[in-house]
Order: sequence, then structure tokens, then C-alpha cells
Amino acid sequence: MQTIKEAVDALKSGKTTSEKLVQDSISTFEADKKSDLPLNAFIEMYDDALKLAKAADEEIAKARAEGSLDSLFEKKPLLGLPFANKDNISVRGKRLTCSSKILAGYVAPYNATVINRLMEAGAIPLGRCNQDEFAMGSSTEYSSYGPTRNPINRAYVSGGSSGGSTAAVAANQALFGLGTETGGSVRLPASYCGIYGLKPTYGVLSRWGVVAYGSSLDQVGILGHTPQDIALPLSVMSGVDFYDDTSADLPESDSLKNLKAMSDEEISKLKIAIPKQFLESKGLAADVGKVFADTRAWFEAKGAKIETVDLPVLEASIASYYVIALSEAASNLSRFDGIRYGQRIDNGEGYDQLYVDTRSAGFGPEVKRRIIIGNYVLSEQFSGDTYKKGMSVRARIQRDVAKLFESYDLILCPTCPTASFRLGEKVDDPLEMYLSDLFTVFVNLSRIPSISVPCGHTEGNDPMPVGIQFAGPMFSEAKILRVAQSWENEHPGCGSPIKEA
Repeated sequence: MQTIKEAVDALKSGKTTSEKLVQDSISTFEADKKSDLPLNAFIEMYDDALKLAKAADEEIAKARAEGSLDSLFEKKPLLGLPFANKDNISVRGKRLTCSSKILAGYVAPYNATVINRLMEAGAIPLGRCNQDEFAMGSSTEYSSYGPTRNPINRAYVSGGSSGGSTAAVAANQALFGLGTETGGSVRLPASYCGIYGLKPTYGVLSRWGVVAYGSSLDQVGILGHTPQDIALPLSVMSGVDFYDDTSADLPESDSLKNLKAMSDEEISKLKIAIPKQFLESKGLAADVGKVFADTRAWFEAKGAKIETVDLPVLEASIASYYVIALSEAASNLSRFDGIRYGQRIDNGEGYDQLYVDTRSAGFGPEVKRRIIIGNYVLSEQFSGDTYKKGMSVRARIQRDVAKLFESYDLILCPTCPTASFRLGEKVDDPLEMYLSDLFTVFVNLSRIPSISVPCGHTEGNDPMPVGIQFAGPMFSEAKILRVAQSWENEHPGCGSPIKEA
């Protein structure tokens, strides 16, 4: 494992080059494709990654000769560093398919804002990563490219929907990765693969150039080996974007550039809330509960005040989330019609049949299921005011969570009810798969930031990582990342792979 700081120091000292970093990733990817159980994290490597790396090395060499390395990296703090990109974030001139047949052959005509800002900071898009089709899933098994395996044990899922980016980072194929979240799609795979995954406050990262699933919930997230590996890219990408009216400033973005761990004295002053609805959940696995108890004990040993709180509205969060998300998905995906872009199946029978044939052949079963449910919810003659009720519950969740943060600094809870499960175990049970998001969706509904922190492992013959969430009020990214860095400093490598299956 190499952190961003270590890679930058090595680039400055000449111990490594950007070209070597990129070539190592490409070589690992090529070798992995030939293995008996390929990871399938990257779908493809971008053909100009090495060219961009060589250009970065030339910049570094020139600055070294001029004695201006520090100022160069001040201007471009991610210079020469390769990152993994999810297959629903646009990179100009590169294929963008959302891991769906319906977008086979589609090439993005422009960069997403987050890609532009990373590249302006010197970072190199390494390749596009596998995901659940249109980000709809919790295991990256709903992909037209096949599932992504967990690098810790390849018989297990990597989580989803950002399973490809997560597995690439966990397997050291990239220094950090971009994912997207609608209800937990960054934090959940981060928990399953034993790395850190941040879902920022809604609006902190622009959605321009990101293919929409549920527009009022979607947010770009970041995956890394340490909180510091997340903080620096976040500081680079955050801020208002002309092209996204929902974008917002991050007040503490400057403090993220050189993230410092929270001191023991600062941790002792924290007031932490634990929702009893999650502790009493019937779906919470015993070994996850044990890791959570150990994490709680760490905070208590530091002097933090921890209280169990009652938030009854959380019991309705999963229902509210799926009503809203699936309704918005049905609306957003109506644009994929075989006429404007992507796959087209035209038998000369008119536009209506073209529309039906293209969508029938292009969408996978999980996407179809969600479109059908979403359209049902939006059909007044069938379901009445279900969508309005879902939005009303969401508003209540947002109010109650905001009210809670008037008295508490953090919410502490497991990221997922269980650790990673075996490939194929839940793929034919959509309700069981949906419940993987039981502890994550309230964060998206209330638009607050949350980070999944690797805090331990399950027991038994196949131990797998367990992530715990540190969630804070809106725009508290710096605080929760500092707390997470304190954990990392005392538990280095807690999320590192136990074994390679």
C-alpha cells in the first residue's frame, strides 16, 4: 500500500516516476486479466494514461532543475498520481457505458467537473472501473461486464455499486478512486473491501458530467487507503460549479490539504450519538456488532461522551429511499431511448417499437425492475401519493437528523448490517440485496457527510473487513476526516487485505 503523501514524496525525491506508477497499474491489470479468478475492477485502461504520466515527469524534472518543486506541487498537488474512475463519470474522448449494454460504444464528449479539477491538479485518469449497471446494486454483480471480485477473498463480492473503483484501490491498482453514491454505493464497498470511503455533503462535489440515477440523492464519493488520501482530492474537487445549480462551497476545504488527526483532547470533547434503531436491527450480524462495540470502546477510552438516541423516523428510511430513488431513476433513464445515443435496435417498425426493442435488449433485469417500480410509484392512478409521502418522510428525516446535530458532533453506526457475502448469494434476492443499504441511506436522505472507516474483521475461516460510519452535520467533512485519521494513526492497516484468495 502506498499513500498519496508517500507517492508525492517519492516523485519529488526521484525515487519513482509518474510513468512507473501508471505502468505498474497497467501491468497489474494485464496480469490480473489472465488469472483464474480475475478481479475485474478495471474495465479498461485509458490509452493516454502513459502519455499524461510522461508529461508529468517532464514537469517534475524541469521544476527539480529550477529548484521549484515545492511551488509546482503547491499548484498541482496531485501531479503524476493515477486514479481509478467509475464508469458513470465522463472523461472526454473515453468510453462511458455505466456498465450497461444500452450505452455500448458511447464516448463522452466532455469531462465531468470533478475530472477537470483533478486533471488541473495534475492527477491522471487511469481507466474506467466496473460498477452495477447504472449504479443500481450493492454488489457489482449487476454489470454487463460481469462481477467485480473482492481483492481480500475473490469468492466474495466487492460491494456496489462502486465496486470496481473500490476493489482497484484495495488491490493497490490505483492510489485513490472516484465512485458515486445514491444510497451507500461508496461507503458499502469501502466497508466490504477494507478501505476508507467518503460520501460528502450533497452539493460539495459537482454532478456535472455524472450520469444521473437519483438526482436529489446522487453524489460523487472518494475512496482511499487513509483519510488523508481522501482529503486532498476532496479539497481539489470541491466548490461551486457554474454547470451544477446544486453545487455548494465547502467552508473548510483549505484545512483538508494538509489534514491533521484530531488530538486525544479534542476527541475527549466529542459528543457522539448512536441511533438505537440500528443497534436493535434484526439484520445486524453478531460479528459486525462486535466490531462496532470495539470501536465504541475506543472512543469511550479517549473520553468521548456517547449516548444512545431514539430516532423513530429512521425505521422508515429504507422505504422512503427506494420510493424516491426508483422514481427519479425511472425519470432519468427515460432518456436512453436508442435515438440520441448509445445502442439502437431498429427493425424499421417505427419509433415506438425502436424504443421498446432498444430498452428491452439494452437494460439488465435489475434496471428494468427499478424502472417498473419507479413508474408505478409515479402513476397516480395506481399508487396515489406514494412519492409525495416518500418526500414527506425524507423531509422529516432531514429535520430530525439536523436537530440531533444541535446536541451531538457525530453519529456512530455500522456501515452495513453484514460484511461482504459470497458471489451469487443474494443476486436473485432483490429485497435481501436492498437491505444492505439499511444503515447508509439516512445519510443520503439527510444530505450529510459520512465516511466508512475500516475498524475490524469478521471471525471464522474467511474473515472479511467491517466498516463503521462516522457521520457529521452538513459541511463537516474536515471534522469527520480528522477523527477518522486519528483512528488510522492508531490502527494502521486495519483495512489491509488479510489474504489473497
